[in-house]
Amino acid sequence: MLTEYQQLLRERFLSAPVTAPPAPWRPVSARAIAIGGLVGIGFAEAPAEAPVEANADANADANADANVEAPAGRDVVMVVSHDGHGLFDATTGARIARDHEPDADSAYPADADLTCPGLGPVAGQPVPIAGLFGGGLHTTAEGGWMVDVVSPEWPHDRVILSTGAGAYGGTLGETWWHVFDADYSELRAAGFSPSGRTLAVATSSDLTLWTRTPPSVS
Repeated sequence: MLTEYQQLLRERFLSAPVTAPPAPWRPVSARAIAIGGLVGIGFAEAPAEAPVEANADANADANADANVEAPAGRDVVMVVSHDGHGLFDATTGARIARDHEPDADSAYPADADLTCPGLGPVAGQPVPIAGLFGGGLHTTAEGGWMVDVVSPEWPHDRVILSTGAGAYGGTLGETWWHVFDADYSELRAAGFSPSGRTLAVATSSDLTLWTRTPPSVS
């Protein structure tokens, strides 16, 4: 049985409509990136050297998007699914590299550190993956931002972005925002990149990204 306080919290989150995150956050794309059979996601930062073509990595050459350059110095997000691995620019949503047939022993984050080998501009770099196999993304970011996952309608999860007094003591639309309702698919991971520049929500069927990197940054 729920306590009075727990019931108030449940009603608080149930009554909150889904809204866009406030500035400086902006959506990376007009809609979620569809990825069937998504297992997990992880972040890396593209090397700061001069950009190289994403398909320069021999392992991803046959399956990479053509004419897409690595976003030097920016967040990239790696997606692991039952159909292989993909790498996306976390600022634009563009797919940088694709590997439909990764090595069987590294296709899933089943090692002790829950990592998969990177591809494209982060080839050879182990990328921690959060999702079906465990692990998690950062729940706090510079500037006082926080992410919580609440389940007032279990098994459906809701993602709450907050700052200041937060989701439990602040005001809806001022210190906290209900930014995602996983009422159609199973939540895999939600949180920030290590840099704090990207907010991601991954479900078993898609990936939603927000960034606070200005659009003009290249």
